[in-house]
Amino acid sequence: MSRSLSSGLRSLRTAAFGADPAGERLARIHRSPNFADGSFQNPEGARTRPTGSSLEFAKIYFRKEERARRAPAGTVPVHSTTLADLAAPPADGLRITWMGHSSVLAEIDGQRVLFDPVWGERCSPFSWVGPKRLHPVPVPLAALGPVDVVVISHDHYDHLDMPTIQALAGTDTVFAVPLGVGAHLERWGVPADRLRELDWNESAKVAGLTLTATPARHFCGRGLRNFQHTLWASWVVTGSEHRVYHSGDTGYFAGFRDIGAEHGPFDVTMIQIGAYSEFWPDIHMTPEEGVRAHLDLQGGRPEGVLLPIHWGTFNLAPHPWSAPGEGTVSAAESAGAKIALPVPGEPFEPASDSVPAEPWWRGVAIEPEGGWTPSGTVAAATEGVEAAARALGAAGSEGTEGTGEPETARVG
Repeated sequence: MSRSLSSGLRSLRTAAFGADPAGERLARIHRSPNFADGSFQNPEGARTRPTGSSLEFAKIYFRKEERARRAPAGTVPVHSTTLADLAAPPADGLRITWMGHSSVLAEIDGQRVLFDPVWGERCSPFSWVGPKRLHPVPVPLAALGPVDVVVISHDHYDHLDMPTIQALAGTDTVFAVPLGVGAHLERWGVPADRLRELDWNESAKVAGLTLTATPARHFCGRGLRNFQHTLWASWVVTGSEHRVYHSGDTGYFAGFRDIGAEHGPFDVTMIQIGAYSEFWPDIHMTPEEGVRAHLDLQGGRPEGVLLPIHWGTFNLAPHPWSAPGEGTVSAAESAGAKIALPVPGEPFEPASDSVPAEPWWRGVAIEPEGGWTPSGTVAAATEGVEAAARALGAAGSEGTEGTGEPETARVG
């Protein structure tokens, strides 16, 4: 690459792109048992770039009828009394508030943990382009109050948002992040002594909680060139009385059973069930796989509550906007699993008899063919994916590289 071109690319790398690990952080990465051949490795083999033809993906993604289904047809409801509801402590010591996408506030045994906080308008390094929020944040970040720990699953833009981190850097919160991600946070003003940077199966104790980074099947990167030098993780948070699990982004893999056997069962599992596609089957779960992961984490039993995450807030995949919710309802019913279906910002206590369970999205989504019936939910959930699979079969090509990689694979 010429010096002028290289310099030009560097000039485009604004602060939002973060920083590359260096020094002792990079040396620690190279010593990790999960790092080999110049990059972090998945617990099971995973294609981290979209499979199939970029042209066929584009045809599906931009087809008018399917584009309409990928967005809500009305205004997404947001809980109106979140702050008032959070004012009193949870009766059982555990309360969960889904803020949209993968952002969740967990109040656990007297402490407050904020997972993957994204309060930005777009999940992008730029303010003028990239997937835009489909509903407002339920609560202004400044009004949320003290947070003991911020937990980050990985460094994609829809999980690690620079403006949000910069706002939280001015508080006393501690940040628990996967190995390598600390380089981004330090560039954005987080002091090194407030970072707990963990490899898989390492733990840190913060404010009476034990936070453990556990394996996930995904990938990393915030730039055009991805060197896999930052780790991705799921997380277990254990308090004196309760324990919760946050999947981050992940494809399904056998390791869920191992995580459950070592750390479970959980009062709540927060499981990624959106932004899936046959174009990237190894790095995001379908709703059916998400419910299976929940059961694996609970020792094969339908215990605890599953909170579906990574959906509803950003348009990141070809499937209909309502499909992740519908697919989760159908799969959970088949498995006898208990799920929570809050609107963004609606707190719930897993031990309560009033866990929200109404499919609220049906009032603001395009109804699938066949209607909102139990027998039709699976069809709704796979509507966009089956079209993609047919296109892939016709295309007959694999391993799309370089500029053909869709934006959805990078932000998700």
